[in-house]
Amino acid sequence: MAEAENIVVATAERIFADLADPQTINHDKDGRWSAPLWQALSDAGLPLAWVSDALGGAGADVADGFAIINAAGRFALPVPLAETLLAGWLLQQAGIAAPEGPMTIAPASPRDRIALNADGTLSGRARGVPFATGAGHIAVLAQDDDGLSIALVDAARLRIDKGLSLANDPSDTVTFEKVTPHAISRAPAGFDKDSLMLMGGVVRSLQIAGALDQLLEISVRYAGERVAFEKPIGKFQAVQHNLARLAGECAAAGAAATSAADAIARGGAFDDAIFLEAASAKIRSAEAAEKGAAIAHQVHGAIGFTTEHILHRFSLRALAWRDDFGSESHWAVALGQRVAARGADELWPLVASR
Repeated sequence: MAEAENIVVATAERIFADLADPQTINHDKDGRWSAPLWQALSDAGLPLAWVSDALGGAGADVADGFAIINAAGRFALPVPLAETLLAGWLLQQAGIAAPEGPMTIAPASPRDRIALNADGTLSGRARGVPFATGAGHIAVLAQDDDGLSIALVDAARLRIDKGLSLANDPSDTVTFEKVTPHAISRAPAGFDKDSLMLMGGVVRSLQIAGALDQLLEISVRYAGERVAFEKPIGKFQAVQHNLARLAGECAAAGAAATSAADAIARGGAFDDAIFLEAASAKIRSAEAAEKGAAIAHQVHGAIGFTTEHILHRFSLRALAWRDDFGSESHWAVALGQRVAARGADELWPLVASR
């Protein structure tokens, strides 16, 4: 497992380093970098890593997919790699073959609901759907009186109102107006909306952790290069203190996100233990994104706020990812309700078991 994961990560990072250099992307206003990058990712089978061979994917382990996502976070990729991975994973749950090309998923917020009508069509609205613009298909979790279904929908049949995230990536509103899906099947027993939101939350937690690692590396390097009063600013105690705080936030986000990813890779079912891990990871990584981005920009001073500098590519995406698949406040409330429902006597055994 570890050897396979290392090969997967090495392949992904080599593609990212060759075709997704943040400085190159930052200066390319025409987006010419995106097509070669996506082609290389597709040729390596990375976007459909979580889809079995029988359904058109690469058949990689869950842990391998999480490793790809974390590596993508370190490059702050402005392409729907994580979203396509997640869409493929959702389709896999229902045994639906995954198409080629970029995909995304809906809903991407706990508040939104897509209804499965009696005639088999889908209705509803999903807000903040990442990269719906440009996606060829959308994997959808739909609900009727009998439970949940998973559907594959051609994006061309949907009304997509363009929107932008804090990082200027597509974050669109998708409207389903009695749309007939390309394929649909019942969700497996035990799979609910929380399962999708928790999986998406762990994906975003890993991306945030990766982006924070890069923020720390950039900030440490800058503090060693920037000279003030005839010495590098990294020699000043206040700057050292801030960098130590940033390192602490990176470590906390990484530990929480990795622990949740490992729990899902090992556990399978989204039980209370997985809920605790995944919700805690989203809460802690979102808090780390807020604190870490502020520290990194403070270390850089005015240069860190210019569009020419790459710092914002990482900080703005880390901040934008906080709200996808439920914000930290949503999961804090949900986690509190879950713990309260179990009762005081069950809290310590649940926490200690992790």
